[in-house]
Amino acid sequence: MDPRKPTPELVLDPSLPANVAQILRSSPGALKSARAGVVPRPCGPGRLTVVTVAFLLLLALLLTGPWGMFVLGVVVTVLRGAQVAAGDPKQREARRRLRVAVEHSDRFVLPEDLDPACRELLARAQGAVEDVLASQVDGAGLLDSIDNSVTLPAEVWRLATRLADLTRTRAEHERIVPRDVPADIAGVFTPYDEVLDQARRSLAARVTALEEYAREVRRADAVYRAYRQLGVLRERTPDYERLLAETVQDRLAIPHIDRLSGQAREVERVFNTSIDEARRAGSHLLSLTAA
Repeated sequence: MDPRKPTPELVLDPSLPANVAQILRSSPGALKSARAGVVPRPCGPGRLTVVTVAFLLLLALLLTGPWGMFVLGVVVTVLRGAQVAAGDPKQREARRRLRVAVEHSDRFVLPEDLDPACRELLARAQGAVEDVLASQVDGAGLLDSIDNSVTLPAEVWRLATRLADLTRTRAEHERIVPRDVPADIAGVFTPYDEVLDQARRSLAARVTALEEYAREVRRADAVYRAYRQLGVLRERTPDYERLLAETVQDRLAIPHIDRLSGQAREVERVFNTSIDEARRAGSHLLSLTAA
């Protein structure tokens, strides 16, 4: 596992509206409560309160007529408004966040939703994606084979949901399959074990593809930095040529100047090759995503 990212982070469905995503991202406690099955209390009055108020209004109608019932209704409304206004705003906000988390409980994956093996895979995938999106070559638009800002978060979301599904299935499998299976019938469970292993290997291959893409991008970044530095030197080549001509004979200076130009062309060739390799790694990633 990447030591920079020992544990994975929350994963949100990238298709969520921005305001909902912001609420979920800033409400870790609400997300955990929603996952634990906590249901937010209704905002309105409870059933007992409604029955009591209805009884009082009916009683006022019988004793004082419509006018008395109207006055009592106004009083009840004012008192209820004062109660709401006096309520703790932090509690109201907490209920609102919990309600959003419950309504979108299938649109996020928590680290706690995964077993240790799946958490490691997700952490590796997130680390690789962060490297790509933080790279200079991606920021400069040089990796134009895929739209990383859209494709990579979608790939992480697909991985996270499949890892969560694998975790649930594996936990259920361990509950169902007895630990003390007699040796002569243990083989009947083998096909089910193989399905779980195959699913894990498939997801691990997708993570490896992401990491390979990130490695190619990091290499392209290093060459890109050298390429840009070379560009600065190219602008100053006449100064170097002048210094060389002033210090050595012309017949020795010309080959040296040619060598400077050749080295510049070589760095440019390596840079273009590196970008092509990164693009091919991205295309391979896309082919896995489509599979």
